[in-house]
This record gives sequence, C-alpha cells and structure tokens, in this order.
Amino acid sequence: MKKILFAICLLASATVVAQNSGGIDAAMMESIRTGYKGSAAERAVKNALATTSISTLATNGDNLAMCDTHFSHQVKTKGITDQRSSGRCWLFTGLNVLRAKMITKHELKEFEFSQNYLSFYDLLEKSNLFLQGIIDTRNLPLDDRKVEWLLKSPIGDGGQFTGVSNLITKYGAVPKSAMPETYQSNNTRDMRMILSLKLREYALTLRSAKKAELQSLKTTMLTEIYGILVKCLGVPPTEFEWSRYNSKDELVSTKVYTPKSFYEEFVGEDLESNYVMIMNDPTREYGKVYEIDYDRHVYDGENWLYINLPIERVKEIAIASIKDNTAMYFSCDVGKFFDRKKGVLDIANLDYESLFDTTLPMDKRQRVSTFASGSSHAMTLIAVDIDNNGKTTKWMVENSWGPTSGYKGNVIMTDEWFNEYMFRLVAERKYVPADVLKMLDQKPVLLPAWDPMFAPEE
Repeated sequence: MKKILFAICLLASATVVAQNSGGIDAAMMESIRTGYKGSAAERAVKNALATTSISTLATNGDNLAMCDTHFSHQVKTKGITDQRSSGRCWLFTGLNVLRAKMITKHELKEFEFSQNYLSFYDLLEKSNLFLQGIIDTRNLPLDDRKVEWLLKSPIGDGGQFTGVSNLITKYGAVPKSAMPETYQSNNTRDMRMILSLKLREYALTLRSAKKAELQSLKTTMLTEIYGILVKCLGVPPTEFEWSRYNSKDELVSTKVYTPKSFYEEFVGEDLESNYVMIMNDPTREYGKVYEIDYDRHVYDGENWLYINLPIERVKEIAIASIKDNTAMYFSCDVGKFFDRKKGVLDIANLDYESLFDTTLPMDKRQRVSTFASGSSHAMTLIAVDIDNNGKTTKWMVENSWGPTSGYKGNVIMTDEWFNEYMFRLVAERKYVPADVLKMLDQKPVLLPAWDPMFAPEE
C-alpha cells in the first residue's frame, strides 16, 4: 500500500513539474538577472527613461532638419479641414477629394462640404446595419463569432471609402453652411457610448421577439435613434438655399437645392462605379480581388472590395492621378515614425534600436501578420516628388487635423516610409491600367469582417 501511495505521489509531483515546465523557475530567473549587465550606458538610458518619453529619447539627432518641401507634381487644393475629436477621417478624406474637384471645376474661392450632414445618415445607417445584422443572426448563439463581433462594436464613426460613395449616392451632399458642425459631431465619444448602449439593449429585444414583430420593432428603434441623432447633430436639411461665389468673390447665382440636386449639379460623379480601391497587403496574394464580409456602412450598400497589388503598381496609379491634378483617398499606419511637429513620416525620425540596444527587423509582411501594423488613418494624397532619374523620393497628403497641424495642415512622407506603411488607395478607373481593371472580373475572395487588417479608419 505504501508503495502504491509513493508511486502516486511521484506521479503527482511529475505532473506538477510538467505543468510548470513552461514557467520562469528560479534557475531561469537567475540566468535572466545575471544576463543583464547594467553597463554605464544602460544605466544612463534607464535614468533618462525615468523622466522622459521614449519617443523623445529615440529622436534621431541626425534627422532633425525639415525635409525639402518641393514637389515636382502637386494637385491644386484650397483649405484644410479639421475632424476634431472624432473618428471621421474617412469621411473628411472622401469629401476633400470631391471638394478639390468642385473648387477647380466651378472656379470657387473656397468651399467645404458638410461632414455633419453625412455623419448623421452614416450613424443612422450603421444603426440599421447593426439591427438587421442582429435579426439575420438571431438564431445563432450569443457566443457565435459573428454575433460576438456585432455586439462588441455596435457602432462607431470610423469607416472607409465605400461609406462615402454609398451615403452620397443615397442622400446627396450639402455645403457646410446648410448643416454646420455641432459640439457632438466634433466630440463623438459620449454620443457613440449612448448609441452603443441603446443598440445592445435593442439587440436583446430583437433576439427574443417573434418573427412577425421584427421589422416593426426595428422601425420603432430607429425612430428613437433618429431622435438621439437630431438632439446631437441637428436636423438634416431636405431643402436649402445656397449662393455661389466665384474666385473673385462675385455672386454667380442663388438657388434652392435638395441634397441630391446639389450634388448632381456641382459634382455629378457616379461614385459607386467610377472608383477602384487598391491595397498593398503583402500577407495576401497579389493580383487577386478581396471582399470584406459585412464591412459596409449601408445594409443595402456595397461590401468593401479591393484589388491587392505590389507597391510599385500602387505608385504607378497614384502618380498618374496626381499628374492629372486629381487627389485620391489614401490610408496608412500614420502613428509609425511620425514627427508631428514637422508633419513628416520618415523611418529615420526615431532610432529605437540604438536607445534600447536591440534590433527591430520585421518587414511589412511580418508586421501585418503579427498585428504590429495596419491601416489606421485616411488622408488625401495630393503630391509626389520625382527626381531627374524618374525615382519617387517623397509624397504629401492633405490631413484633416486642422491648418496648424503638421506641415501647413499636410503630412509629408518619404518614399521608404510609403513602401512600409502605406496600405490603401482609391483611384478613378481612368488612372487604373487595363490589366488591373481586368482583375475585377475575378470572383472575390471573401474575408471575415473581424479580420484586424480591415478595422475602420479613424
């Protein structure tokens, strides 16, 4: 009997050792401690980090000077917009592309579309998208991946270009004077919190309701959401008067418009068929078309669809558009190696490796694969600098963080940074080569909505 108990104890002891074999034991801890030498240079860095930010100490002293701001090719634009404390970069960027065209086409001194007008309908449509998604998945368990994804993020003010095209096609557009910004449109956090809380509450109601009641319940819910949006953002105009002045401040006309008639007269583009989204995602096969399931702003609108291309093909399209004075929707991982004061994105801005005496060798594919990088912010691509040998050296985007941010409201990026952290571009079809357009004939590869590479741009 004693032998049996002894064997059981040995087995239990072996099991504990096996379970703990992946932990940090005393011997490993001692090896770790003695492995750190704590040289004078390391102590100096430790002392500096105790009172100073990493980004300040990692600043590359050899790269402090402002880069050359000359660009060989630049789109003509006027004015810088400001999204304030909101996640609407995608909307500001899309409207800035159209604004530049409108100013040039109609010889306006200045102009800005109402972002608040489209924000209102964006949030209403996203509410419907969520509620209908709950209805469509009501027979799935709460821990189903799609249901869980819906409930984790019922609504937000981030997005991407298909939101611009679907919303304008459905609701038109208005000048900023017809529906100006409010405190809540500029500061969206609290409004998003209230909307998310209501939508989650509604989700539970819809999941337990009878099938015959669902659409009636959804209409009632959306009516309450509409009321919240009116209180926060104002009432979207269905008709308004607008006076057009030319570049010399001379009155050209005063007319009454609807949002759709205004858009048709002053822009008139078919946004849903005239633009192509291009992406540089080295984790997926190039030359293929991809569709993101459930990634849209309008339930009856378009899923996000893109062609994946090598970076040199992306540049080819961007250069063709800029040379023809046409700005583009552009998105990237803006937080990486950013000198905000100068408004310059350059991998030479920060030297983390010297500061921590380490290496950071991952390439773009590896960073995306391990969630170390991804597209986070949309801006308007307006300039490229090409040297005498035909090589691109730098690019410039118009940002939506106000005129005092960065370089006169713009951001300059080196070509090397562009290669590593640029992800998306939306260009007119006429600038996309025929062989690339032919790729759209493919059946798209469907990717899940929760793929982190396709988080909304803010």
